[in-house]
Amino acid sequence: MNALKGISSMATRQVLNELAHAYAQRSQQPVEVESVGGVDAAKRVAAGEAFDFVVLAADAIDQLIGTGQVRAGSRVDLVDSSVAIAVQAGAPRPDVSSEEALKRAVLAASTIGYSTGPSGVALVKLFERWGIAPELKGRLVQAPPGIPVGALVARGEVALGFQQLSELIHLQGITLVGPMPAAVQITTTFSGGICASSSRVEAVRAMLAFMASPDAEAAKRRNGMEPAA
Repeated sequence: MNALKGISSMATRQVLNELAHAYAQRSQQPVEVESVGGVDAAKRVAAGEAFDFVVLAADAIDQLIGTGQVRAGSRVDLVDSSVAIAVQAGAPRPDVSSEEALKRAVLAASTIGYSTGPSGVALVKLFERWGIAPELKGRLVQAPPGIPVGALVARGEVALGFQQLSELIHLQGITLVGPMPAAVQITTTFSGGICASSSRVEAVRAMLAFMASPDAEAAKRRNGMEPAA
């Protein structure tokens, strides 16, 4: 049986690999997922590259539905993913337990790493809302697409890194300081959609239904995410 082929952003790489393996064992239907930077994944689908499904932030899926590259009505919300904060292993752990404490930690950091994805965009908007964006000019480091912020933290290239918890929990060389405080937490819903180029619509629909089902919840939590609300 030919594999269902999908593409996703890096944030969901680990959980999709685990769920794809579980689904293949259950259904005998192989699933292959290529994970790249979310911006690149969206561009490749938009350009008409042949995939059966795509998993991206919900708004990116909606944009691809709007332009006809993803089938209307096929979006399935899979996970809610929150942002965590990391420092290099062995570095002092700043207090990030409240909004004010986090603001102080950001202002004290020599460099701040963030992603090209939706969480990175939201983080920059938060700094603007706090009124500290001018003070941070020259200290913000955006990780290249497909490169985890945590990798920059581990190498000492940034002092304080912000990224989806799912992209940080498996990395060596960093210490997780904690989640962002609830008052300013950035949560992204990642969704699957059936690509217009796919000829295996029902097979993809069945796979996405499994990935959204209660049977997939434990894998999502193991990978630092929650089932989509």
